Amino acid sequence: MTSGSPSELPVDTPHGPARVVSAGDGGAGTLVLGHGAGGGSESEDLAALAAEAVAAGWLVHRVDQPWRVAGKRIAPAPPRLDEAWHAVLDRLRVLDRLPGRLVLGGRSAGARVACRTAADQGAAGVLSLAFPLHPPGRPAKSRAPELVAVPVPLVVVQGETDAMGLPEHVAAALRGHPGASVYAVPGDHSLRKNPHLVAAAAMSWLTEVLPR
Repeated sequence: MTSGSPSELPVDTPHGPARVVSAGDGGAGTLVLGHGAGGGSESEDLAALAAEAVAAGWLVHRVDQPWRVAGKRIAPAPPRLDEAWHAVLDRLRVLDRLPGRLVLGGRSAGARVACRTAADQGAAGVLSLAFPLHPPGRPAKSRAPELVAVPVPLVVVQGETDAMGLPEHVAAALRGHPGASVYAVPGDHSLRKNPHLVAAAAMSWLTEVLPR
C-alpha cells in the first residue's frame, strides 16, 4: 500500500506497458480508475475524485492504458483495452495492492472497461463518470447493455448536457437495475465545469452505498 505523495508503477500488458499512479492507505478499500479516449489519468474529474477518495481512506490507482503511455492519439478496440486492464489488476493483486473492497471505475471509455470487467475481477461496485451511452448524434447505437450487465452496485455521474447520453437517458436505461444510481451534475461530457462537484457526487455514493 502507499500513502503520501503519489507513486508510479509500470505494468507489462499484452499490448505494451501501462502505468499506475497510486496514492492512499487502503483503509476504506481500493478504487481503480481508468481514463477516457481523449485523455489520461490526469483528467480533472479523475484527479479530483482521486484526491477526495484518498482523503477518505481509499487506496486509489489511476491507470494509464498502454496506448496512452506510448503517446498514441487513438485508443484501440475495446477488447484490447479490457485485456490490458485485466493485466494491470492481476499484477496489482499479485503485489497485494488491492486491499479491502475493490471498486472499479473511470471516465467515458474507462467507465465502459470497468463495467465490462467488474464481474471477472470480483468488484464490489462500479463508479462511472460520463458514461458514453451512445456516440454523439447516434442514440440508436446504445451501449446500455454494458451498464445493465454490471452485477454489483453501480453509479453513473453524468453531465447535464452530455452529448453522449443525458442523465435522464442513462436513468431510463438503468431502470431495471436494482443497484443502480444516476447523479446529474452541471457540465458536458468532459465534466470540466466543476470537477469537485463530480468528486463529491461519487464520494456520496461510495459512502452511502458502500459503507465500511
